[in-house]
Amino acid sequence: MSRDIFKSISIRKKMIIYFCLPTILLLLVNMILYTGTTRMLNSLDVIYESNNSLNELSIGLEALQSATEGYLNTKTSDALEQYYIKEQEYMNLLSDIDDNNDDNENRVMERNIKRMSVNYLELVNQAVESKRGGNVEKYKSIYEEATRTYGYIDATIVRLNNQQFINNSKSYGAMMSALQTLEQLNILTLVVIGFANVLFVVLIAATITNPLVKLATAANSVSMGDFNVPLLSVKNNDEVGVVTKAFNKMVVSLREYIAKLTESMEVERKLRENELIMENHIKDAELKYLQSQINPHFLFNTLNAGAQLAMMEGADRTSNYIQRVADFFRYNIQKNKDVVTLKDEIQLVDIYIYILNVRFAGEIQFKKEIDESLLEVKIPSMILQPIVENSINSGLRNIDWTKKIELAVYELGEYICVSIKDNGIGMSQETIDEVLNGSYKSDPKKSGSNGIGLNNCIERLNIFYERDEVLDIISEGKNKGTETILYLPKDFIKKSE
Repeated sequence: MSRDIFKSISIRKKMIIYFCLPTILLLLVNMILYTGTTRMLNSLDVIYESNNSLNELSIGLEALQSATEGYLNTKTSDALEQYYIKEQEYMNLLSDIDDNNDDNENRVMERNIKRMSVNYLELVNQAVESKRGGNVEKYKSIYEEATRTYGYIDATIVRLNNQQFINNSKSYGAMMSALQTLEQLNILTLVVIGFANVLFVVLIAATITNPLVKLATAANSVSMGDFNVPLLSVKNNDEVGVVTKAFNKMVVSLREYIAKLTESMEVERKLRENELIMENHIKDAELKYLQSQINPHFLFNTLNAGAQLAMMEGADRTSNYIQRVADFFRYNIQKNKDVVTLKDEIQLVDIYIYILNVRFAGEIQFKKEIDESLLEVKIPSMILQPIVENSINSGLRNIDWTKKIELAVYELGEYICVSIKDNGIGMSQETIDEVLNGSYKSDPKKSGSNGIGLNNCIERLNIFYERDEVLDIISEGKNKGTETILYLPKDFIKKSE
């Protein structure tokens, strides 16, 4: 019956029982040992307290004798002050000696020391007063008697100190013997408790950890894909037993699920194959539809024919305009050139500005300051033109003053900088932050837009150069314009060669 009850106890209660019992036992033993040790140490302090008192009395007596001699030899106010200090200190030490009527030899010697010390104090005081009064003969005789008394007192203190030291040494030996016995008892107790703790650990391993080890081994096999592990036996109704039962149910459920999953995957595979075949047919149809929409060569030939016709009719500006439009669309449609030089991108900007100025009667002033030696750096295609387009659409379109765009290429440390600056309405710091962190939503349907936004340009630059912070936007406030700066690493010139 008791064994069944033990099996039903939870692991937490078992752990509390296993660890609290030895801990409580160890605590009780330590408290008993600590109490006994403390008492013995206090007794040791008391043993040598009498010797310490006699040593202090001897030192005080010697200091008083020296202070008396110092004043009698010098007769200075400092020496007199020192004498009074030492006298008071010695009197304080004498007050600690009890007046007793005990017949014990040591007690008798203590009474003699106190009485001689009182007599000694009277003698030295008379000698000092005689010295101060100028009675040389009197103070010398008194001082000689005081010196003899000093010798008697000092000898008595030494004899009493030695006698007490002998008695205290005997007590100290008995006390140390008791401490050694207590220490041996302490060691024996710790060994017994340690052995008991080892037995408790073994018991815990047998009743708790062994089922956990078996469960962990089975679970590891299941995690490796082996669902044919044998089901574990359950002996206890504690938490491990509950988890083991749940594990057995899980293994059975997994086996059933895998069987059903295998059947459904086979059906899904067949459906996926049919779906892929259908998707391929749809993509082929879409591709043919897109290819049928417009033939790029037909577009370029048509534009070139229009340019030649305008030239033949003497419309040189119209011919040049049509030719520039053809160049612009040809650059956009050339998919095989995902990477171009900075020079190619600037040429596209020139064409774009030219087309806009023809459309809007030259209202955009375009200025360039370019270091020609830096134009061979590699850059993704269609980067600069969308930035210029954004400057015009978002900054210059509705302003009342002269519209200006400045493009600069210069060297800055390890980078080639490309600056595109307008004098438009500017951008708020909130909008700049949204553009740089990719949360800004542009309108791809805005008139004149090629559909490539600033977010797209930033993402392609980050991917191409394999680094962040390749683009920065600066605006000093409303109607103060906007400057977009690209930081292109120089080493991409070497990589491209």
